[in-house]
Amino acid sequence: MLERTLTRFVRSLRSAGMQVSSAEAIDAARALALVGYADREAMKASLRIVMSKSEEDDAVFGDLFDTFFSAVQADRQAQAQQQAREAQAEAGQQDGAEQAQPSSGSPSDGERAGSPSSGGPSDADAFMSLARSGDATAISVAMARAATAAGADDIRFASQTAFFVRKMLEQLGVQQVEAQLQAALGERGADARRRAQAIIEARAAMQKHARSHVEQRFEMFGRSATESFMDEVVTQREIGELSHRDMERMKVLIARMAKRLAVRHSRPRKVRNRGAIDVRRTLRANAGIGGVPFDLVWKTKKKDRPKIVAICDVSGSVAQYVKFLLLFLHALNEKVTDLEAFAFSARLYDVGRTLERMDFEQAMERIVRDAGGGSTDYGQALMDLQSQSWDVIDRRTTVIVLGDGRSNDSDPRLDIFSELADRCRRLVWLCPEPPRRWGTGDSCMLQYEPFCSQLSYCATASDLERAVDEVLSAYD
Repeated sequence: MLERTLTRFVRSLRSAGMQVSSAEAIDAARALALVGYADREAMKASLRIVMSKSEEDDAVFGDLFDTFFSAVQADRQAQAQQQAREAQAEAGQQDGAEQAQPSSGSPSDGERAGSPSSGGPSDADAFMSLARSGDATAISVAMARAATAAGADDIRFASQTAFFVRKMLEQLGVQQVEAQLQAALGERGADARRRAQAIIEARAAMQKHARSHVEQRFEMFGRSATESFMDEVVTQREIGELSHRDMERMKVLIARMAKRLAVRHSRPRKVRNRGAIDVRRTLRANAGIGGVPFDLVWKTKKKDRPKIVAICDVSGSVAQYVKFLLLFLHALNEKVTDLEAFAFSARLYDVGRTLERMDFEQAMERIVRDAGGGSTDYGQALMDLQSQSWDVIDRRTTVIVLGDGRSNDSDPRLDIFSELADRCRRLVWLCPEPPRRWGTGDSCMLQYEPFCSQLSYCATASDLERAVDEVLSAYD
């Protein structure tokens, strides 16, 4: 019983997105064998140590633990009370049977009446009796058993609630009850109407209890799965098509993506080459023992820290995309400490300090207001970059340009763009327009393309994460 409870809890954590390995599940079982289930706080602390690996895991674990084990405790108490009642009733029946034992050779009342010697109430009778009893304990126990039999732990979406409610009621015998209802509705008279009304009320009461139980299972096993599904849908949806509600979800998702990238690329800044000995440093390290190389020193390669310069078109056609890129880079600030951000529509503005000092929403409002006016001119922006901030770009720098490359037929200044490509480590362009539109109308994308280290169609948050991941991977 205890193993099954722990298995269900691990399953609920995995549904919520926590990575709980088989080894961790075994460690959890061992921890519970030591602390037991009686002390809820001790159990919670022990399982948290074994299973939780981050602040995000901590939040998921805390919420699910309280929800799950509160439900488990309620079910256990109800089952214990029910078992005590059944034992009491059975003892009373045995005492009554002994007192009413007929004399030897005399038939019992049942035998005289010709009633059967075995058999119990039908499923319909049991259903109606349970519904009319108002016994919360008995109903809770029956619902827990029906939920398990119906597979209610498999619920993943709120829209499945009605399906599992019906399956639970079928486990309790509702089909026979509905057959009786159909028969009563087909009859005439006050008695038939009263029977039909009683059945309808009993079914509605049991349906309410079943729904409450399924909703509880959804909180434990389904809600997190639903949220994960909605997160995936939003990250695959084109940024320009996101609703206001999607945007609120996306803020959390982008922060999570940025944290994931920061963890993925947070590695030592030196890579040891185990196949090459540094002879000079080895001899120096062993000078005190006559130069005998007891302690070997291996050659290491120093890795550059990421240095990113973001140049963002904030004109009306791409402002939404730029917001996401800047939000992403803002969230990556702990990882990318050397980050310069510029925005333009016509003239180029340094917006790095604005992003650092202001709340992000306020920062974006100011950036769009200050840099978003005027006719889009990529050539002028490149000229401003060259004259004002050319010295921030060196062979360690990755330059990220985000924009659609539409410059209102102005001079694209390919000469400056070519010099920029030669000056930096990598030149990455993220374009929110699909490739089929590159080079059409006033688009200069096909002219800029030969100078780019990477040119990608970037329309979703997932595309953005992949592009930034590739940028950071170049420094690993």
